Amino acid sequence: MAQIMPLADPTLISLPTTHSSSSSSPLLRLSDSHNSSKQGLCHDAMRRRLRPNLFLTFAAIAFFLLLSLHLSRHAFSSQTTATDFLFSSSAAANLRSGNSDHYYNLAIHEDSDLLNNRHVRHVSSVKDSNSTAAASVSVLLTDWEVLVIVSHPVQPLSGDDFVCLFQNGDTSEARYSGVLPMNNRTTYKCTMPNSVRSLRPFFMPVLTKPSTEKEESPPPFQLLELYRWTFLVYESFSTEDDIVLFVKGVNNRQGRNRPPSDLNCVFFYDDGNNYNIATKTAVTSSAQEVFRCAPPELTSLDFNRPIKVSLEILYENMIVPSVAQYIRRCSLANPEPKSLLCAFAMVYNSGKFLKEWVTYYSKIGVDKFILYDNDSNDNLSSVVEELNGKGYNVTTLFWVWPKAQEAGFSHSAIYGKDSCSWMMYVDVDEFIYSPSWTSSSKPSDDMLKSLLPRAPPSKPSDGSINIGQVSIKCNDFGPSNQPTHPTAGVTQGYTCRRKAEERHKSILLLEAVDPSLLNVIHHFHLISDKYRSNTISMQRAVVNHYKYQAWSEFRNKFRRRVSTYVADWTEKVNPESKDRTPGLGFEAVEPKGWAKMFCEVRDERLKLLTRKWFGSRTSDGYKMAWENDDRDEE
Repeated sequence: MAQIMPLADPTLISLPTTHSSSSSSPLLRLSDSHNSSKQGLCHDAMRRRLRPNLFLTFAAIAFFLLLSLHLSRHAFSSQTTATDFLFSSSAAANLRSGNSDHYYNLAIHEDSDLLNNRHVRHVSSVKDSNSTAAASVSVLLTDWEVLVIVSHPVQPLSGDDFVCLFQNGDTSEARYSGVLPMNNRTTYKCTMPNSVRSLRPFFMPVLTKPSTEKEESPPPFQLLELYRWTFLVYESFSTEDDIVLFVKGVNNRQGRNRPPSDLNCVFFYDDGNNYNIATKTAVTSSAQEVFRCAPPELTSLDFNRPIKVSLEILYENMIVPSVAQYIRRCSLANPEPKSLLCAFAMVYNSGKFLKEWVTYYSKIGVDKFILYDNDSNDNLSSVVEELNGKGYNVTTLFWVWPKAQEAGFSHSAIYGKDSCSWMMYVDVDEFIYSPSWTSSSKPSDDMLKSLLPRAPPSKPSDGSINIGQVSIKCNDFGPSNQPTHPTAGVTQGYTCRRKAEERHKSILLLEAVDPSLLNVIHHFHLISDKYRSNTISMQRAVVNHYKYQAWSEFRNKFRRRVSTYVADWTEKVNPESKDRTPGLGFEAVEPKGWAKMFCEVRDERLKLLTRKWFGSRTSDGYKMAWENDDRDEE
């Protein structure tokens, strides 16, 4: 029988709870004309009282500031970083509202004369060799990555087929990224060349095919100012009752949300240089990066034209730049039967973990898997294809947006509601099991479902509050002296953990979610007068979280934290936060003794259980089902 054996003299680490918040991009404010005139009168009165020498001093300072501002638009010091650019106020908005219903792009349009004296490659179109360039819109993401969204679907090609042509004529390779699931638009990514990073403003690059031919004159296209990821409407989702927008830069701090009355949803036609308003609707909910809007009157829209949707900040007299389209909700003629239990995970380069995770959970009760792919570049897609070919039900959605985990969870709660009753929110390195299962000779489809409450009456007559979320505590496992990823899987390789439980994960009844879709660390706010959460004991069920893996795997986390409100590993803030790894600094440098860290309790219960269920004895020992690709048929 599996044993839990405390190690000698365990060291328990107790960390204070702190919360980090992301930096916010300042919003531009438009002055009211009445206030401006009042300020002008006030300034006139003050100037009459200024002494001549003081007036000359202020005039000299003003001239110096104007000159500095002019020069700063063309060159930045070598100390300027990508973060400085991402949070600059000049990038706060590309759209603003006026007194009429005509909205326009404030991005500066660059004359072709500006490029006449620069060397420019001859380019050919994505569409055909005679047109200038493919219609697209671009967003500056983190780490100088530029996301190019093609306005019309194109056939995905290899990375060498397209380049991004930037405003100074320099190019960089355009790598196929994926297809946005809500509007079927193809995306590419390219890295902004060093020569462009010192220019101001940034213009959207052109997606084009490279050519060895050269021309003296630049390609005939207009450049629009590059959107910034820190202030953007990036997704929309149409439900039966409303439209849900996902927006960066409006609610910048955890727990501080703009009131819905300060906002409007704006539906408009994008005609290239101009944005013509079709209609506006009220915002009904504002929480984190999620905003819900009343649906528009369909008769007010021309569905023969692409319709974009954005968010208007009323007192700022501003509309947030948007790459989101309004797509009418369509009912499926033959919808698939709703699954009782689904599993959701946001993944990045998780191909090596996926077979073990899907095989295990499918045998203990998960009917369907929904993965939000955060722009993986490993073999994830081929592994998903292989699993589906073996009869598993795995759906992948392309979620390219960085540091948008909470928004992705909110999106999944409305996306999955049509096909799932309950959604389990666990990562691919987290495995739920019950100590009571150790006596079972094989897994059962009822195991996980037995943790859920019995179906409540449709209309409780006694006024009781039903359980809408089941929370399960976690045990965090350490590297367990593993030098690399264990070939037999994480359940077999990592067997030493910390003593104290850390946090918990949830199984959520999707109809119980609060309309705000607010969530924090895998937990959702529920409709308070109808549903409540229930945390079950660790004797009934526990999550084995294989969190601190072999250093070759763990260091990949330094790419970026996925949570919106948690500082990245390399940011030197909140060193004592529970979101930080004890003993780890701000760089991807292996701490001394990493392989033996976080090892306070030897726990092999799940290792032995999964070996019994999914292992087969060979001359070299046990081989797991996910190693030999054999699905354990009953």
